[in-house]
Amino acid sequence: MTANGGVSYWYREIGLPARRPPLDRSVEADVCIVGAGYTGLWTAYYLKKADPGLRIAVLERTFAGFGASGRNGGWITAALAGSRRRFAATHGRQGVIDLQRAMNASVDEIIAVAAAEGIEADIVKDGMLRVAHAPAQLPRLRAQVAAAREWADDVRLLDAGETVARIGVAGALGASFTPHCARVQPAKLVQGLARAVEGLGVRIYESTPVTDIAPHTAVTPYGTVRAEYVIRATEGFTASLPGERRTWLPMNSSLIVTEPLGDRVWDRIGWRGAELLGDMSHAYIYAQRTADGRIAIGGRGWPYRFGSGTDHDGRTRASTVRQLREALVRLFPVTAGARIAHAWSGVLGVPRDWCSTAGLDPRTGLGP
Repeated sequence: MTANGGVSYWYREIGLPARRPPLDRSVEADVCIVGAGYTGLWTAYYLKKADPGLRIAVLERTFAGFGASGRNGGWITAALAGSRRRFAATHGRQGVIDLQRAMNASVDEIIAVAAAEGIEADIVKDGMLRVAHAPAQLPRLRAQVAAAREWADDVRLLDAGETVARIGVAGALGASFTPHCARVQPAKLVQGLARAVEGLGVRIYESTPVTDIAPHTAVTPYGTVRAEYVIRATEGFTASLPGERRTWLPMNSSLIVTEPLGDRVWDRIGWRGAELLGDMSHAYIYAQRTADGRIAIGGRGWPYRFGSGTDHDGRTRASTVRQLREALVRLFPVTAGARIAHAWSGVLGVPRDWCSTAGLDPRTGLGP
């Protein structure tokens, strides 16, 4: 029987964490971070590393990594979110090239931090393939690679034979390949990061919903945190805050994971490494070979909920599970008899102009 919801398969594998105590009174801090996902925890980590004396409080509605950070497809990727030309209009061509190089370096930085902090998260850096498996997709693939190379991106174009030699996608006509991508078990990474941040002296308050954010202030039912800076790291859940309903687009994405596939199946698929896999379909997929020998594959089965709504425990529509299974079998027909072990969904925060951004208002102390 397929498990449905329960946050994600990643947490089913390692178990849901015991929750840290909630905020129990009003406190003061130098920095208050709202949201204990990757955005909030990486912010806390690097702030504390830069200035160990900072008093940092992280407020989390459920538990660290409950949202997209513990439910995603497990890609550490250097892909830019947004149009290069749009970034160049404000920061110049060299600025975009520098940004891409920084993104490439960030993949290695995450791997290095995980190693330094003793975080075992099944990380393997074998790159990522984006495969064209229909005739109409091949011109789009070639155009995408050519456009990327205009910006000094070292993505490569693979022919059909080179593609199948890496991953035996049925009907593969070609693929792009970037080395700047690594597989990860996302729940292991976010839980390890939370422990590392806590070990540096950051206070993480779980089961503590923030009901309002104002200059230098984060309000909860259990007390108020006053700080010089308040960083909103709520991503896809931002719409639940007063006055923020239209700030970010909450986009829902869904995944399924198979039962462990035997050596015979893997030999037929030919997916021997830990490369990440995407495709050139308009409704694209993203996939990984997990450390325990499964295929996890995701896509946007039900991308938008009415009124910027979000799910609660990751439960996924049967029609979405069916669509993802069909996508899996289309790519790898040998998996037709494989059992789907788990299905889940999550919400991510998307800027309404589709361009990544960061900012801080020194007057109000609010970011981003």
